[in-house]
Amino acid sequence: MNPDYPAARPPMPETPFEALGPLHRERVLVGGHTFFIVRPRESDRLLDHPSVRSAFAADEYMPYWTDLWPSARMLAKAILRETWPPGQRVLEVGCGLGLPGIAALARGLHVTFSDCDATALRFAADNARLNGFTMFDTLQMDWRYPPDNLQFPLILASDLIYELRNVDPLVALIQKMLGPGGMCLLTDQDRVPAKYLRETLTAEGLPFTTETLRAGEPGGRRLKGTLYRITRPV
Repeated sequence: MNPDYPAARPPMPETPFEALGPLHRERVLVGGHTFFIVRPRESDRLLDHPSVRSAFAADEYMPYWTDLWPSARMLAKAILRETWPPGQRVLEVGCGLGLPGIAALARGLHVTFSDCDATALRFAADNARLNGFTMFDTLQMDWRYPPDNLQFPLILASDLIYELRNVDPLVALIQKMLGPGGMCLLTDQDRVPAKYLRETLTAEGLPFTTETLRAGEPGGRRLKGTLYRITRPV
């Protein structure tokens, strides 16, 4: 793998609250469960804010976390339909608004929400508390630079390979942070980099299976995607 990392580690962003505009509390139905997610009502307005333009100029960073993506719904659906060991530790990578992690909390798992954007982490934590959960952790982390000596038996990731350059660092993170015998559940809307993801997982000796999923807003358009069940050999 040849991760296309910046020459120097860029500072982690913090989207200003004044850039977010009015907030909206959305009722989200997933797998027979009802969750509430607070998010910015007009995410497009962020694009013209000076701090967002500055973050993009520095590291091509965009605050995509302000939207509730279909892949997050797919991942939440996959989590809710399975039985998990009570209290199992799980890391959500690039958590954004936190829906998959909240679904994991609803299944009795102990979640660490992680995101590079401090404001995204605040929204994920607030959304978890809004749904009645308090037993979770947060970790500000640029997943291109995962911390040393920190592993989890379960990793969650949704809609992170929207650009080809994201594949190598994401696979490297899985190699580093997924414990032996562990599993990563990753969902994607079958974007163009998916082929390279499959090739890279195979080249790195990470077995995986795939499953077609669909998700969308009730009464709205349902999108197709893929659930990757990636394991790390013992």
